[in-house]
Amino acid sequence: MKKKKENIIFENILVGDFSSEAKCISRIDDQVVFIEGPVAPGDIVDLRVMKKKKTFMEAVAFNIRPQSPYRTQTSCEHFGVCGGCKWQHIDYQTQLSFKTRQVTDALERIAKVNLPEIKPILGSSETFFYRNKLEYTFSQNRWLTIEQIQSGLDYSRNALGFHVPRRYDKILDINNCLLQPEPSNTIRLAVKAFAEEHKMSFYEQVKQEEGALRNLIIRTSSSTGDIMVIVQFAYCKQEEIDLMMNFLAEKFPEITSLNYIINTKGNDTFFDLNVINVKGLPYIVEEMEDLKFRVGPKSFYQTNSKQAFELYKITRDYAGITSDDFVYDLYTGTGTIANFVARQAKKVIGLEYVEMAVEDARVNSQINGITNTEFYAGDMRKLLDREFVDVHGRPDIVITDPPRAGMDEPVVRTLLEAAPKTIVYVSCNPATQARDLALLDAKYQVTEVQPVDMFPQTHHVENVVKLVKRS
Repeated sequence: MKKKKENIIFENILVGDFSSEAKCISRIDDQVVFIEGPVAPGDIVDLRVMKKKKTFMEAVAFNIRPQSPYRTQTSCEHFGVCGGCKWQHIDYQTQLSFKTRQVTDALERIAKVNLPEIKPILGSSETFFYRNKLEYTFSQNRWLTIEQIQSGLDYSRNALGFHVPRRYDKILDINNCLLQPEPSNTIRLAVKAFAEEHKMSFYEQVKQEEGALRNLIIRTSSSTGDIMVIVQFAYCKQEEIDLMMNFLAEKFPEITSLNYIINTKGNDTFFDLNVINVKGLPYIVEEMEDLKFRVGPKSFYQTNSKQAFELYKITRDYAGITSDDFVYDLYTGTGTIANFVARQAKKVIGLEYVEMAVEDARVNSQINGITNTEFYAGDMRKLLDREFVDVHGRPDIVITDPPRAGMDEPVVRTLLEAAPKTIVYVSCNPATQARDLALLDAKYQVTEVQPVDMFPQTHHVENVVKLVKRS
C-alpha cells in the first residue's frame, strides 16, 4: 500500500526574499522553504508543502496577504493561473534589480573568478507586447478556475491557450494575452470561435487519439509588419483543413505567410514534419540595421526582436572585430549574430546543431550580399574539435551563444586549445555560464559583464561576458 502523503500546512509565514526560477524563499524552523505563487518579499502567506526533504521544502502559497513594497498592479486577467508572466505583480525596477543579483550571485558563487564591476542591466523599452512569437494549444480539457466552477455557469470545455503549470493535460483558455501585439489576440479568438461554430474537434491531451485542431502558432515582425500563422492539425479531414485555411485567408488578408502541419505524434514539435504553405511566402522577414533575416516556420529567432538588436550590438562591441579578424560563431542558429558581425570581419564561420537552421543562415547571408561566411551543421561536441580548427583555421575571436545547458566540456577544451584572443559569451542561463567561465579561467580573464533583460515580467535574464586571453 502507498503511504498517504502528509498534508503539511504552515500559517502566517513572512516571505523573506526572491529566489531562483520565479520563486520566493523563507525559513521555517531553520529550514529553507521555496515558495511558488504570486508572492513577493514582505507578504504574509499560508503555505501548503508539496515536497519535504531533509534540507529544504517546496510549498505553494495561498491566503496571500499582500504587504510587499515591491508589488505593483497587475494588468493581465489571467495572472496567477497562467504560468507565462509570473513576475507581473513585481514592479519593473525590482525585476531588473533581482535579475542583476541573479547574474552577480551566479558568477561569484559558481565561477569564482576575478570579475570587473558588473554593469547595470539593460532593461527592455517594452515590458508588454514585446514577443514576436506565441504558441497556443487546442484542448478538450479546459482548465476552470475556482471562481468559474463556483459560478454555476455551464462553460465549454474547449480551450485555446496555454498549459497550466504542472498540468500538461489542462489548458487555460486565453481571452487576452499581453505578450504579443495585435493581431495576435484577434486571430486566436477568431480561430476558436470559427472552430466551435463549425463543430471542429479540439485535440484530446490525455489519450492523444482524437481532435482535429492541435496547435496555433503566430509569428509577427515589428520591423516589416509581416505576419505568419501556422495551424497544426491532428486527426482531421482535408475538408476541415481547407475550411480553416480559407477562413483565415479571407478574414485576415494581412497574413503574409499562412501554413499548416499535420501532426499525430506524441508531442507538438514539428521539425521533422512537412509544413504546407497555402498563402503568401513560406517565411516572414525581420530587419536589423540594414540587414534582412528570413524567418521560416522552423527558424529560431530571438522572441524579443527590439531587445535582440540591443543584445547583438553589445556582443559586436565586446568582440571588437577588425577587418583582419577570423571569427567563429558557435551555436549560430540561423546565423543572426554571424551575419550581424560579418561586415566587420575578414571571415566568419558559424557552427550549429540543426541542419535546417544552417540552411537558413546561408540564405540570410545570400539575401544580404554577405560573401565571407561559412556555416556547418553537427553535434557541437564532435564538430568543433582540433581537426576542425586545423582544417578551417584558428579563430581570432569566438562568439558563443549556447542553449540553457551551456557549453559541453569538450567544446570548452577546444576553445582553450584554439586560444582566440577574445571570447564573447552570450548566455540565457547565468548558472551554466558561470560553470563554463570557471573552466575558461585557465587562460582567460573576464573583462566585461553586461546583463540584458529580454523577457520582462519573468525571472529570465540574458548575460553577455567578454573574456580576453591572458598574456
